[in-house]
Amino acid sequence: MMQTITPIDGSIYVERKLATEKEIDQALAQSRIAQKEWRALSIAERANYCSRMVDCFVDNKERISSELTWQMGRPIKYSPNEVRGFEERARTMIALAPKALEDVKPDPKDGFHRFIRRDSVGVVLVLAPWNYPYLTSVNSIVPALMAGNSVILKHSNHTPLCAERIANACEAAGFPKGVFQYLHASHEDVAKMIGDERIDFVAFTGSVAGGHAVQQAANQRFIGTGMELGGKDPAYVRADVNLQHAIENLVDGSFYNSGQSCCGIERIYVDSAIYDDFVNGFVELTNQYKLGNPLDPDTTLGPLVTTRAAEFVRGQIADAVQDGAKALIDERQFPASDPNTAYLAPQVLVDVNHSMRVMTEETFGPVVGIMKVKNEAEAIYLMNDSEFGLTASIWTTDKDSAIRIGEQVETGTLFMNRCDYLDPTLAWTGVKNSGRGCTLSTLGYEQLTRPKSYHLRTTI
Repeated sequence: MMQTITPIDGSIYVERKLATEKEIDQALAQSRIAQKEWRALSIAERANYCSRMVDCFVDNKERISSELTWQMGRPIKYSPNEVRGFEERARTMIALAPKALEDVKPDPKDGFHRFIRRDSVGVVLVLAPWNYPYLTSVNSIVPALMAGNSVILKHSNHTPLCAERIANACEAAGFPKGVFQYLHASHEDVAKMIGDERIDFVAFTGSVAGGHAVQQAANQRFIGTGMELGGKDPAYVRADVNLQHAIENLVDGSFYNSGQSCCGIERIYVDSAIYDDFVNGFVELTNQYKLGNPLDPDTTLGPLVTTRAAEFVRGQIADAVQDGAKALIDERQFPASDPNTAYLAPQVLVDVNHSMRVMTEETFGPVVGIMKVKNEAEAIYLMNDSEFGLTASIWTTDKDSAIRIGEQVETGTLFMNRCDYLDPTLAWTGVKNSGRGCTLSTLGYEQLTRPKSYHLRTTI
């Protein structure tokens, strides 16, 4: 039996039976059969199904938003944003499909008809996390379906209803049986599924440790795996910045979703000329957050997903302070903060350095470290001094400088004057321990298809 404990009050919110071995076998068999018929449909026909699915999903937005808050603690004020994001990404990937999936044609050659077709890979297993349960899963689900694959979704045990709501939308849209399925399954059974010959690709979003587990499960097979893993995303604030804009957006980038974002801001490097003004403004704005019950529409900072997660973050803070860091936020300003629960006040740390865990180890909580830098070279060195490389942001009024600096930063996405955002028309990818592969944009279709060459002699 699987239980989902809501971080709101620690009660059991969802209980589900885990899939049996027989049910998993049936799902795999059905997915395999359904995929052969689904791939025979035209791209336009698949687009009609997927567009109807999105319509049905959005029609259920109030229930979906409320359930999301109960499952993982995001303030109800912000939960509807995920439904909007799901719709934006899904519709973008549907619109990009014809171009992404069109035949590749080399230069003409007399007597031959030659082209490369992007064929579906088969059955795609999507393993989705709890922190952005709809946004992370839609990145793979919709392009996989549009490319002619069938999909099996296994969602986090913290957010099992998310898998069910997507399945409800597919059913309401009239999807052929077996094209989209979900399973509530144990880690052991997921590993067995990855090793099963009926799974052709695995799209995983989660921790580095989870990524290694997926790779281990797949290491006896020649199948593809897409990995969207952790982050320790940096920001560099230059002296020529629009200071108020940078403060507002970096506070939001640090504390939105209680900092539980793989591309959230976890470390900030500020030019010494504006360091004091930046820190003062950052602290002032942070103190305006309201920590509390996420069902309260006035709450802007909810609990972390579990008490255990909050304990981990508290440990990072305590270690940093013990090693000389200074905590600028007085927790008494946030009376809902409770060391025995998942409710944790935001924290801003200064006098930090890279010998501290809070500046090198993924935090995944409402904490950010701010360091003073004397020049651009130091900022670039510190941004690259990480095992991760998902996103990085440059805050400046000089676009050319942002590009020049960005070329030296080891990252999957380089932002200027924004952060913690995915543009579905751009490739979403990471370097180093942030993962491998790519989702979104036309490039996101490449790992969900395989090239098949047609070399036809027409003159004999």
